[in-house]
Amino acid sequence: MIAHVMAGARAGGAELFFERLAIALHQAGDPVLPVIRRDPGRASRLRAAGLEPAELRFGGALDLLTRPRLARLLRRTRPRVVVAWMNRAAGMTPRGDYVLAGRLGGFYDLDYYRRCDHLIGNTRGIAEWIIRQGVPAARVHHLPNFAPDFRAANVTPAALPVPAGAKVVLALGRLHRNKAFDVLVRALPHLPGVHAVIAGEGPERPALEELARRAGVSDRLHLLGWRTDTAALLAAADLLVCPSRHEPLGNVIIEAFSAARPVVAATADGPRELITPGETGILVPLEAPAALAGGIGAVLENESLAARLAAGGRAAYEAEHAEAPVLARWRHFLATVEPV
Repeated sequence: MIAHVMAGARAGGAELFFERLAIALHQAGDPVLPVIRRDPGRASRLRAAGLEPAELRFGGALDLLTRPRLARLLRRTRPRVVVAWMNRAAGMTPRGDYVLAGRLGGFYDLDYYRRCDHLIGNTRGIAEWIIRQGVPAARVHHLPNFAPDFRAANVTPAALPVPAGAKVVLALGRLHRNKAFDVLVRALPHLPGVHAVIAGEGPERPALEELARRAGVSDRLHLLGWRTDTAALLAAADLLVCPSRHEPLGNVIIEAFSAARPVVAATADGPRELITPGETGILVPLEAPAALAGGIGAVLENESLAARLAAGGRAAYEAEHAEAPVLARWRHFLATVEPV
């Protein structure tokens, strides 16, 4: 059995991939125990796929019960490998008679992972950074994320609050400063007639709405809130934009590759690793609204460029980020990894 411990938020890239991986491993015939922070939505989705998650509180410093309860659960179920997803799970998962692997989706404080036998980075850059911090290379592994095959899903494009025939750029993610959606809003005055649709929620909503009002683009900025119909949103968009200031990976880029949608992204760590400029997407400098607008405009105004980028992204998806190749790498790791 493999236990996957996730103490994260209700929504987020790591949390989404945790669900995808646990379900895919289960469907491949591997015994999987998901251990999650209490979340009715996540528990329901896992149960619908045939899994039975264990739910614990995973609270803050005053939570004195989760750690011993998790220890008892792992002693009782006797997994061969435990994968602790991100800081809180790694910090609360005890050593035991199993291989403990910490999975990192960013450049996190490695003190949380001091009990781990092995560390997993979901990008090459993260894995290389872990090694530079002094962790022996034999204990560090690069295991990427996968996205569903959105092109094969043949979904109906989502209905969007934009005029018929308008050009649509889509952004996905939490409304947080790291995502730099304010840069996208500042780019809109340079893109007459283009509508920006952002699917996500978070503390930056009021600031984005005020910025759009001051920039005179309120009628072309559409904040949809949290959405789960990613494939339909991508099908309705002309391109995906990822303007993030800080983006260790960028699951949304992989999803756009899957859906064969061209991508314009800022040069944060993840997009810079995922995108080959001019082949699988367009990269622009960080914090540069005019440059972002230039990249978006170049794609929207050139159908052959858009088609080339979409095809290149789709080829990269099939080779590196489709479920089959990524799941094979994860299964090999989980079947062969040994304690140190």
